[in-house]
Amino acid sequence: MNYLDNSSTTPIDPEVLDAMLPYLKEEYGNPSSRYYSLAVNAEKAVEEAREKVAALINSKPEEIIFTGGASESNNFIIKGVADYKKYYENKGNHIITSTVEHKSVLQACKYLNGDIFDNRIRNNAVSKFVKIKNTFKKVDRGFNITFLKVNEFGQVNQEDFKNAIKTNSILASFIWGNNEIGSLNPINNLCSIAKENNILFHSDATQVLGKIDIDVRKVPVDFLSFSAHKLYGPKGVGAAFIRKNNYAHTPLTSLIHGGQQEYGYRGGTHAVHNIVGFGKACEIAKRDMNKYIKKIISLEPEVKKILNIKYPGIEFLGDQDNKIPGVIGMIIPNIINEIFIKDLSNKVAISAGSACGISEPSYVIDEIGKKSVSSQFIRLTLSKYSSINDLF
Repeated sequence: MNYLDNSSTTPIDPEVLDAMLPYLKEEYGNPSSRYYSLAVNAEKAVEEAREKVAALINSKPEEIIFTGGASESNNFIIKGVADYKKYYENKGNHIITSTVEHKSVLQACKYLNGDIFDNRIRNNAVSKFVKIKNTFKKVDRGFNITFLKVNEFGQVNQEDFKNAIKTNSILASFIWGNNEIGSLNPINNLCSIAKENNILFHSDATQVLGKIDIDVRKVPVDFLSFSAHKLYGPKGVGAAFIRKNNYAHTPLTSLIHGGQQEYGYRGGTHAVHNIVGFGKACEIAKRDMNKYIKKIISLEPEVKKILNIKYPGIEFLGDQDNKIPGVIGMIIPNIINEIFIKDLSNKVAISAGSACGISEPSYVIDEIGKKSVSSQFIRLTLSKYSSINDLF
């Protein structure tokens, strides 16, 4: 099978797997135990991995907090900042985000905004009201969220962001690169607006890590989220970047209480093998990114040329001049995407959007004004392993 769904996940790099295996076999120590060689070796491995992840974004190692993945990091940061600002500092309760964020950001914000999520309902259906004493009332969690509309490329308008800011605004969260159509947000400019208004700034950088240059010493974000499995690392591990000044991290409430792991933010035994794999994936990305991104950028026009010939009338979505290399979101006329994908499933792996919303129509496509043709949306994503022969 030709694998072209690399925005959903990537195959693990052989070097990453080799680095992980000892920590699934002979090096099985718990890094928190500390006082014997197996534990010392495990602790050293975790800290070396932290340094490698930090190096990829030019952060301090202590600014990297390991998590279970980007969705966890997004929830941790958004809910953690909201809780800390409201209940510890009493400084505000307003958050600004956009309508095309990853679902983990959207639903974390909707949760704070008073929505109810019932996991017993198929597709995690949302109800804004809960039945209390036979009447339906909106749940008041004490927060107010502004969801900004985006342009036809899925990007946040800077003036809209400025106009949305209130005196009680505490956090802005905007995706760095869209996971369905690939458009890049003007993160540096959006971050500057936030800083001018004393608002903390978070970006979900999951899709851009290892694909574009990220330097947190140049872009003053307060928080970033990312995952290992989007850059040829293992599933089940990610990180939150939390900026640290000379004295302390940017304050937010801990994700998991009950242990001092991860600077007290996320208690619990480290998954050392996964963390080592994440570190190795970041080391490889830093070493090889320029080579592989150059390959993907040169391959993408050839792929689009073939698609144009094979599917007349095809429309490529997103900002084609400012996008994640290799992400190709498109409208293919006269198809139904679910049937199209299933018909090709023995030959090629592609998708109809985010893996976190695969059973639902793409809300991203709706938000950029393409709702009438959302059932014709297809996404494919090239990788460092892709070749022109991979096309269906």
